[in-house]
Amino acid sequence: MKHLSDDLLIESYFKARELKLSPEFIELIEREILRRSLGHKIKLSL
Repeated sequence: MKHLSDDLLIESYFKARELKLSPEFIELIEREILRRSLGHKIKLSL
């Protein structure tokens, strides 16, 4: 995930939720979003 741009990471997050992919996979994306300090873009509350 480190190779994804910020925009692509955010887009991937929303697509994963839309497709109801596994919670574990979505959590991995969320953790990377938080690591990059992008939580405000998805209004993430963990």
